[in-house]
Amino acid sequence: MTTSTRRTTDYRDSWINPRLKIAALWASTMFLFGYVDLFGMFRPDVRADIEAGRMFVFSIGQGTLLGVTLYVALPSVMVFLSLVLPVKVARTGNIVLAVVYGLTIAGSAVGEWNYYILGSAIEVALLAGVVYYAWTWPRSLGAEADRVSDDGASRRVR
Repeated sequence: MTTSTRRTTDYRDSWINPRLKIAALWASTMFLFGYVDLFGMFRPDVRADIEAGRMFVFSIGQGTLLGVTLYVALPSVMVFLSLVLPVKVARTGNIVLAVVYGLTIAGSAVGEWNYYILGSAIEVALLAGVVYYAWTWPRSLGAEADRVSDDGASRRVR
């Protein structure tokens, strides 16, 4: 195989920062939150509950809507916070919130329609990815670590 042929068939598996992976997982989770809830608006039982002033087992009021807004706002903000918080805080926050949200999502799917169960299962899988990437976040090798420059060449820092 010639060098020119190899260049067109070899692919570089670039390293992706765990912050980006985690932020992308939170963003994907938020898309599913929105769509699964939106699809619920087509269900007659959900519409009837809303008309009766109920949402699940809660009465619709300022407190309930404030709580739901907070519930949705936290993972939305985690997209950004995963990118900017100090590593120790980002790791802990991502692990704790992903586990809590995974449990609440799994619990809310009990007895639901199939579309909701599927959406919830995917959300939980995405949150498991958040926990995995936060848990396995690579440790710094310190001042003697190899660093990669902008051109991709490895250099030793002393």
